[in-house]
Amino acid sequence: MADAIAAIDAGEVPDKETLKAAVRVLLKALADKAPGHTVEVRVPPYGAVQCVAGPRHRRGTPPNVIECQPLVFVALAAGRTSFAEAAAAGKLAASGQRADLTEHLPLTTPEGELLVDE
Repeated sequence: MADAIAAIDAGEVPDKETLKAAVRVLLKALADKAPGHTVEVRVPPYGAVQCVAGPRHRRGTPPNVIECQPLVFVALAAGRTSFAEAAAAGKLAASGQRADLTEHLPLTTPEGELLVDE
């Protein structure tokens, strides 16, 4: 994960396996930090989690969905960009009243260490 963040900070794209591993660790960290089933966060093609406390979704497309590219998700999770900035720039799609992760981000320290236990 630290390698992916360092690459992004250097203006580079991490290799595929590094990016995939970082996204998966960060998605798990998000689910651990904000447990629940109200919001589905999708980072194709690497993964998706349901998180944030509230009404539980059971069938079909969830009413609260956030989707973004892997580089955007890592930048959000590492605090390199805010949720509002990414949304305003069209770097993520968010639908539903609860589809905002502002209070749950960042997931890492500025150095790239997780703020929640793995």
